[in-house]
Amino acid sequence: MSVPYLSIRPGHPDFLDLEWGRPVSEWNDPRVIDLPTGVHRHPICFVAYGERIYAIKELPRHLAHHEYETLRTLQNRLRPIVTPVGVAERRWIPPDEESSTAVITEYVRFAFTYRELLTGWGFGARREQMLDAFAGLLVELHLAGCYWGDCSLSNVLYRYDADSIEAIMIDGETAELHDDLSNGQRLSDLEIMEINVAGGMADIAASQGIDIDAADLALGADISARYARLWNQLTRDVILRPHERYRIKERIERLNALGFEVDDVELVPDGEGGDRLEMRVKVGGRNYHSARLRELTRIRASENQARQILSDLYYYEAGRDNISPVGKDVLAIQWRVRVFEPLLARIIGDIEPGQDAVQAYCDFLHHRYVLATEQGRDVSNDEAYARWIEAGKPGYPLAEDSPADQ
Repeated sequence: MSVPYLSIRPGHPDFLDLEWGRPVSEWNDPRVIDLPTGVHRHPICFVAYGERIYAIKELPRHLAHHEYETLRTLQNRLRPIVTPVGVAERRWIPPDEESSTAVITEYVRFAFTYRELLTGWGFGARREQMLDAFAGLLVELHLAGCYWGDCSLSNVLYRYDADSIEAIMIDGETAELHDDLSNGQRLSDLEIMEINVAGGMADIAASQGIDIDAADLALGADISARYARLWNQLTRDVILRPHERYRIKERIERLNALGFEVDDVELVPDGEGGDRLEMRVKVGGRNYHSARLRELTRIRASENQARQILSDLYYYEAGRDNISPVGKDVLAIQWRVRVFEPLLARIIGDIEPGQDAVQAYCDFLHHRYVLATEQGRDVSNDEAYARWIEAGKPGYPLAEDSPADQ
């Protein structure tokens, strides 16, 4: 058996027992599983090791190493990136041939492709969430200095995130990393995205017998418009007068509410010789609520899941009076032990195997909120859970128009 040169990160299999002597498209290993994927230039297969699934993509050697290093670097800068695991080099194959090297990434749990969001030949009730997620991912990448160069529907996976959707970058072979992107680089990336997305929508229409004139070819332009609105909110400078220092806190809280960390706040004279200051904010990753939840409770969740779970913690705190700052930390642990963990265990017992229990917890919180608003009173977890089970809700994602907070 031909054995490649493997460079694998700790905590994963060594992958030496796979059929490296043949292209991945010809592998007959019983661990190879069939999973939905978008349209890609290079062959991909999925391999299961226990409960973990890995994607293995064949590339010429220089592209494979570029993608692997790009994903590793990006993973240190922001959250919604597929996890790079390793590289396998078939050194008996010329480096410029398609199958000479393989990039190994860990498949994103509970994720799905854009085609699983389709309703008919469009995105139906989930369209708004999908577009916001796509635009938000591009904003995060550009803030991190990443010029993607090939953003398309097929290069993104999606995952339900409380009452919204999270978009995850899975392909980095064309990406370039910089300290900062120029406006020209950002606009070029958006232009490529619009062309690629229009092509994807045309393919969807053609595959379903829809006339090209009826295809949603403006989908990419809609994403760009959402991108522009979010980018402006995050990057615009604010002029402060001497008595307006309170606006610094307001600005930070607004960015945190959008889910973004604030790395630095710079205050400089506005250049007009007066006493006004220009406030410039350096925005970090979109993980403010997930980091806060992890800090308080050690619970790991995606950003909007964390936002909704934190609201449950605050709901618990609201029933206690005169809480000291230290007492809040103790209450967070009490809430996790007395509320979150027992309820999560009940949910795990009631949902289908393989479903996202944390997402189901968020769905339950929404259900409890709806009951409370309908009845004009607080509803206990036990009462709400019994009604939730009766309604057959466990494991089903929220509808697009569901309220975000309880």
